[in-house]
Amino acid sequence: MSVRIDETDRKILGELQRDAAQSLEDIAKAVGSSKTPVWNRIRKMREAGIIGQQTVILDAEALGFEACFFVLIRTSEHEAGWQAAFLKALRDRPEVQEAHRLAGDIDYILKVRVKNARAYDVFYQALISEVRVHNVTALLSMEELKSTVALPL
Repeated sequence: MSVRIDETDRKILGELQRDAAQSLEDIAKAVGSSKTPVWNRIRKMREAGIIGQQTVILDAEALGFEACFFVLIRTSEHEAGWQAAFLKALRDRPEVQEAHRLAGDIDYILKVRVKNARAYDVFYQALISEVRVHNVTALLSMEELKSTVALPL
């Protein structure tokens, strides 16, 4: 289903990105509309797949996940069986917050959130016991300068 996005839709999406828990009334007020048209627009954007699952953003450090590693993976394996095993290994590990297949010298990059370096090593040992990789480089983030899931509408 294809949906055209206008300026009001962008304002609604902006409000939802800012705080999806706010009331429909608050969103309508912020975009200069009433609740029913705003609800209809939200429903159409959900049906079109523009709006996906709603969740909350937790504070990792407050929950004890103080270490964030960016893991660069190079592999010489590219057949379907290896890729399926690699994808399963990533999906089975909640420590992996993001995984991307890249163009260039590095094949994959992972964002891994763990409690500490020892927990990262447990993750690393488990990963390499399941899938063969040519080279793994782990970069510890010293400080998060910016993090957002909001799109620039």
